[in-house]
Amino acid sequence: MARSTRESILTATAELMRHRGYAAVGMKDIATASGAPIGSLYHHFRGGKVEIAREALINAGAAYGLLIPTLIDAYTDLGVAIEGVFAQAAEDMAGTGFANMCPVASVAAEVADTVEELRDTSAVVFRGWIDGGAAYFAARGLDPQRAREITLALVGALEGAFVLARTLRDTEPLLAAGAALAPQYRGVGLSPAQPLPFDRASSSS
Repeated sequence: MARSTRESILTATAELMRHRGYAAVGMKDIATASGAPIGSLYHHFRGGKVEIAREALINAGAAYGLLIPTLIDAYTDLGVAIEGVFAQAAEDMAGTGFANMCPVASVAAEVADTVEELRDTSAVVFRGWIDGGAAYFAARGLDPQRAREITLALVGALEGAFVLARTLRDTEPLLAAGAALAPQYRGVGLSPAQPLPFDRASSSS
């Protein structure tokens, strides 16, 4: 099914910010990447670039929030799962030419002290990842507090390793982070994965 103009604008903006961050992306860049006339951008988003970026981050955040559960579903040992997540992240990053894996992290670091609306949006997305990850691990049998701690450690290690890997153009930081974190949780069992309380297919479409 063809995407709407609005969806095309948000998808194009998220991809541009993934590679360039926020400040380096202009309205003309968004129009070119989305195939939408400048006038359509302001028609759909009266708040201009900030509004487009805010909604693009929310959409991208929802999609990336599914990544960890999707990768971990097949595992029953948490340590092995964590090692697999970092190995897959390293493979994906190398495959994209070391482009940043997520626009939310790119924008969050850039605008933390300059664009409050986008800082707040990024914070909402990060909290969603943490709460969602904690709920996921708790649903797979971990104590809720431990589930939250593991989610924070996993997201923090991934995001930090992404920055190093992108800067160094090397997957070593991701592989090393996985190798360091995984042994702490090896042998921690995960109960069989259950469907999340929303439809993954519709959330990622």
